[in-house]
Amino acid sequence: MTMMALGQTARFINGAAFKPTDWGNEGLPIIRIQNLTGTGEKFNFTTRQVKAELIVEPGDLLVSWSATLDVYRWAGPRGLLNQHIFKVLPKSEIDPDYLFFALKSALAELSSKTHGSTMKHVVRGDFESTQIRVPPLEEQRRIVDILSRAEGIVRLRCEAQKKTTELIPGIFLDMFGDPATNPKGWPRALLGKLLNSIDSGQSPKCHSRQKLSNEWGVLRLSAISPCDYDEAKHKALPTEISPDLSVEVQAGEVLLSRKNTYELVGASAYVWKTEGKILLPDLIFRLSIGDHERLHPIYLWKLLTIPSKRELLRTLASGSAGSMPNISKQRLRTLEIEVPPLGLQARFAESVEQIRSIQSQQSAATEKAEATFDALMTQVFS
Repeated sequence: MTMMALGQTARFINGAAFKPTDWGNEGLPIIRIQNLTGTGEKFNFTTRQVKAELIVEPGDLLVSWSATLDVYRWAGPRGLLNQHIFKVLPKSEIDPDYLFFALKSALAELSSKTHGSTMKHVVRGDFESTQIRVPPLEEQRRIVDILSRAEGIVRLRCEAQKKTTELIPGIFLDMFGDPATNPKGWPRALLGKLLNSIDSGQSPKCHSRQKLSNEWGVLRLSAISPCDYDEAKHKALPTEISPDLSVEVQAGEVLLSRKNTYELVGASAYVWKTEGKILLPDLIFRLSIGDHERLHPIYLWKLLTIPSKRELLRTLASGSAGSMPNISKQRLRTLEIEVPPLGLQARFAESVEQIRSIQSQQSAATEKAEATFDALMTQVFS
């Protein structure tokens, strides 16, 4: 087995710098980094003529080398390569799939060579000089077969998790209907009438790191942005600041972001568990239920995440041009919600908890599959 620089294994073609004036509604799609990462799947199109080598076909190997460092097998339509992305043309003695895995393995080293304080990128010289192990072609194919099987298991585990996650909103709509039309005719009530209080904390200047076990932390907005609770997303509270114990996050609470971007304002989450010593920031509300005879917290959380109800929440937000939308306590209290019988809400909550248990088992299985894949990658490329 020999060591080769990446630049010796393939030709790396950088994309073109398309300007907004090149964009239109016709022509070929421009493949940008956000189209690779899934953070922005909408394409810009162009009729601009470019070199044939900048045309990307399904199955081509692409490397994003700025802002996001990763390697992709292009699974989209025929398109044109944007700047900050390399199209990879492996040499005849290099199996393309082997190079894909080798590039994945090399990312740690490539990441250590990133430049730029805001827009991270890899210098081409550093990139192409990175050394990888290159066995004979037959051995490459044998390695690809093993790694592809392991990668396939990880992918199947992730797909199963995704399908399980989709069960909860499906069960909600089956049991209660879409709140936009309320087809089952549930009585409605103002949210404020069913709550004891709407509380929020403070956002003092915190450390950027996570807290230590003996410290307190303050939640980041991103802790609930995906409408699920992620306690790991917090900042450590400086030890000289006394924590406000009245806004410590507790298991069983429903949280809601009062201020964020238009897409994320009004995101809510249910606190399934907490390690303790975590405080609310001023941008997250705690919805304390007052009438437990009419409202179950898990039902309330899921109701607030249904797309039609999220859209209603957005209409409650106000803000001047250029500022983030903000939902006031007063306006949030006016939100009308559907109130099915408590017994039905409790049955829904039980179903959600059962699905959560399945998700936990799936997560453990996925982690095991990922660990196996990572171990194989280390064995091959280290």
